Formats: sequence, C-alpha cells, structure tokens
Amino acid sequence: MTVKPSHVWRPLNWFYRDRHRADQPSGAPRWIDTFNDRLAVKMTVMFGSIWCVYMFTVFSLLPLVNASWQGPLLYISNCIQLVALPALMVGNAVIARGTDQRAAEDHTALLEILNDVREELAQVRAFTAGIAQTQQETRDRPTDVISIANEAVFTVNEPTASKS
Repeated sequence: MTVKPSHVWRPLNWFYRDRHRADQPSGAPRWIDTFNDRLAVKMTVMFGSIWCVYMFTVFSLLPLVNASWQGPLLYISNCIQLVALPALMVGNAVIARGTDQRAAEDHTALLEILNDVREELAQVRAFTAGIAQTQQETRDRPTDVISIANEAVFTVNEPTASKS
C-alpha cells in the first residue's frame, strides 16, 4: 500500500503562481496579467521591427566614433539582451496562445461543416439511390410489341416520356 503525501513540495511555487494549467479552470484574468500580456506583445512587436534593427546597427557602430564608449555600450548591450530575450519569449507565447485558440475554434467550425456535408451527402445518396432503382426497374420491364394487320404498332408497357 502506498501512502500519498499530504503536501507536494514545489520549490518554485511563487514562479508557477501566475501560470494557467490546462486541468484547472481559469477565471477572469487579473489586471496585472492583462498588463503583462500587452506589454510583452508590444515589446515583441517593437523588437521585431526594422526600426529596431536600424537603431541597434547605429548603436553597434558608436564605438567607431569614440573608442572609449565601448565599455559602457557593451554593458548597455548586455542589459538590452537580458531584457529583450525573456520579453520576446513571453510575447511569442502570448501570441501563440491566441493562435492556439483560433486553431481550436477553426477546428470546431470545420467539424461542424464536415458533419453538415456528411448529412447532405447521405441525403443525396438516398435520393440518387431512389432514382437508380426506378431506372433499373424501367430497364427490367418487358416491352411487348403488338402489330395489328401491319398497319398500327403498339408498344405495351412503354415508359412514359417526361415533358421537359
């Protein structure tokens, strides 16, 4: 018999506090979560723009103007990297969350469309099966030709012609 511990030790409980697990119902997002998500997305868009590339190119060429600036610029560059990398990761995760939600909605909509198409296909098959059966019965019906004094010819059991 195994004994289940009453408490599960989580060394980074404070770190996982704001994470939403799939097996737990999520309530309305708190204002800080909304703010963090918006800031991360804005930083991701900002760091992903061509203007940011231009700015960092100019920033990297500043030591050519004055070589004594290389030390402080290297420090600033490292700080930017330490801030930008986590911000880009969180921003991409937030954007991916929206993409996952849209994909789930699209999947649900496509399944509904597929079910509708299957129902319509079943109706069309039932309708065409009735038509095929009627045509087969018409083909299988014997036709008798009666001739009276070689002047008039009658065909018995002739299928009726439909007016179109």
